[in-house]
Order: sequence, then C-alpha cells, then structure tokens
Amino acid sequence: MKKWFLLTLSVLLPLLTRSQSTTQIVIGQIDSLASKILQEKRKIWVHVPDSYRQEGSAKRRYPVVYLLDGDSHFPSVVGMIHQLSTVNGNTICPEMIVVGIPNTNRLRDLTSTSGGGMIPSAADTTRLKNSGGGEKFTAFIERELIPRIDSLYPTEPYKVFIGHSLGGLLVINTLIHHPNLFNAYVAIDPSMWWANQKLLNTAQQVIASQQYAGKALFVGIANTMASAMDTLRVQADTSGATRHIRSILALNRLLKANGQTGLRYRGKYYNLDDHSSVPLITEYDALHFIFDSYRLKLTDQDYEDDNTGLADKMTTHFRAATRQLGYKVKPPESLVNELGSYMVSQKKLKKAESLFKLNVANYPASFNAYDSYGDYFVAKKDTVSAIANFQKALSLKEASATRKKLVALQAPSSTGPSPADKPKK
Repeated sequence: MKKWFLLTLSVLLPLLTRSQSTTQIVIGQIDSLASKILQEKRKIWVHVPDSYRQEGSAKRRYPVVYLLDGDSHFPSVVGMIHQLSTVNGNTICPEMIVVGIPNTNRLRDLTSTSGGGMIPSAADTTRLKNSGGGEKFTAFIERELIPRIDSLYPTEPYKVFIGHSLGGLLVINTLIHHPNLFNAYVAIDPSMWWANQKLLNTAQQVIASQQYAGKALFVGIANTMASAMDTLRVQADTSGATRHIRSILALNRLLKANGQTGLRYRGKYYNLDDHSSVPLITEYDALHFIFDSYRLKLTDQDYEDDNTGLADKMTTHFRAATRQLGYKVKPPESLVNELGSYMVSQKKLKKAESLFKLNVANYPASFNAYDSYGDYFVAKKDTVSAIANFQKALSLKEASATRKKLVALQAPSSTGPSPADKPKK
C-alpha cells in the first residue's frame, strides 16, 4: 500500500507544482534594497514556495534560509529544498523561503577582521586593505535585510544561515558573536585560517563559556589535502598548504569537546569532495541534520486499519518537531490532503475524515482544505456537508471546478460529482 501511494504521488506532484506560465519555469525573483549601513544598493534573490504562490496570499508561514554567495548557490539550494520538502511526499525539511545574497565586495563583507595569513596569490594588497567589514555586513543582515523580508513575506521566526569558504567564516563569526540572530548555522569548508586563525583563537576562548540552547550548527569539511595525507596525519603537519583543513579540523575538535554548551552540532568530512564541490552535499546533509525532528516516517500499518491513528500520529510527531525547532510546526497540507484522498479511494472513510479535519483545523484559510473535505462528503453521500464545505472553499477563492461541483449538488435529484473529477493540488 505504502509503495503504491508514493508511486502515485511521484506522478501527481510534478503536475501539481507546475508554474502557471507555459513558457517559463520561475524559481525566484530579484529584489533590491538601499542599505544605509553599507551605503550601497544591494540586490537580493528571493524564492517563495509553490504553496505560497498557489494560494496567492500569506495564509501560511515559512522558515527562511539566508544564503551567502547567493548568485552561486541559489538555484541548487532552492531545488534541493523543493525536492526534500514536497516532491514524492518528502518531509525531510519544511518548505522554506530562500534569500540569496549576491556579492558586491566579497572579501570586505565576509571577513570579520582585516587580512593577514592570506594564502599566497589569493588576493592583492588593495583588496586586503578593504577586508574586515563582516560586522558591518552582519548589521546590514540583522537590521535591514531580515526586517525587509519579514515585512514582505509570510515568515516564521526560524532562520537558517548558510555560507561557504569565506561565507563559512562569517557564519562561524555570527554564531560566536551574534548567536541569537539565526536558529541554525551551516558553515561549508569555512576559511578558519583567515587572519592567522584569529576567529579560531576567539572560538577557543569563548565557546565553552556560552550557551547555545536551541541552536544547531553543521560544518562540512572538504578534502583539500595532498593524496599522501589523511585527516590524522595532516594535524601534525605545519606547512601552509594544509593550514586550511587543519584550522577546520581544530574547530571541529573544539565543538565536539564542548557539548555542554547546548549547541546541537555535527561536523562531517567529505573525502571525495574538494573545496569547490563540497557545498551541494554539505547543504543536503545539513538539511537532514537541522530538521531531523521534522521528517515523518510512514509505515505500511499507517495505511491499513480504518481509524484515526494516522492523523493522531501526525499530530504527535509535529508537536515534537515544534518543541525542537521552537516554532509552531504543522503537518504539510499537501501531504495530508493527498493521504486523505488516497484513503477515500481505498474506502477508508474514517481515516480520510480524520485527515481532512486535521487540514481544516491547521489551515482554516485554505481553499484546498475545504474543497477536499467537500469531496470526502461527496464520497460519503453527505450532500449537506459537501455543499457547506464547497461554499466555504469558494468564499476563500473562486474556482470553476469547485463551482461546478456545488451547482451539481444543488441541482434537483443530483447525486453529486465524483471526487475524481476534481484536480488535486
């Protein structure tokens, strides 16, 4: 049963999330804001989930990913979150808004202190003089960018900060000096060697004395060593060529040794990936780690007996996710809706009703929740309740398919349309 349902879902969902345009596939939009702190105009790339675009208004809210080097990583992170949150019924992570932050002066914005200890030929003297603006850039994110996103989009208070290389350096700097700015941090092969390991030395001094309850950090470590080296031998090396990975390994040891700080931490070494290839796989693993309480695992038993057990299981599961993540986490509407429709097709009407009631309770402003509940009552031959739910759906959004079903039910001697006549989201 479970495998059949997931196979059906894998066929339906690509149709359900298709863009309204027949000539374009749109994953985001480019916006901008004039920063008084940075004294320049900054572009930002913003992706909102399909469910938000389909509803057309802020009827539900989403966590936000803030992504450094946005012009490099935006498409892959957007695609990954879409895959892990909706495709094939996945609940690895929730649907999220993604805010990509392109660069204007990368060395200036992503380094918290002025240059020194620089890898030879990585930058010239002029660029090094302009480095060290990370605190000002963090102020821009905190005081201008985040409030702007919160004012324009339906955001949850949960925020994830992702950065690679120098961006990873800024992520660690933010965790140390501004730990409450984000809920989860992802540092991808961070440049902890920067400025003669100044931030690493700071971390060694302050991390043990701070509390990070409710915070999560994932560090991805690339294989940047010569082939003759391994992660044990490299720690005894003193050459400049290994300083990058030695600095990250030292950070990893420090974080593992200070579990009493309340920080939920995981570091992972990627032997098959170098500094350039490691972002994608790190982000994938980080999403699994950060949202490990979010994933709902269904068993064959969940599809069998006709009772309320599945709806109860979902409620209990996402209450636990709420406790870990610190904001109200609801069962994904689209998944619950598809499960309910499947149970109707299997004549498990008690189980179906409990699922549709769960969606109506969690998403009272959703047209689709009431429309699908109406279909359930059609299958049950409860015309009065079906009419009431279709009317409620139409009060939220006019839809010709729903209007047609309502008219058919209100016609004399009508038995009503089949739930199969309605395209599902």
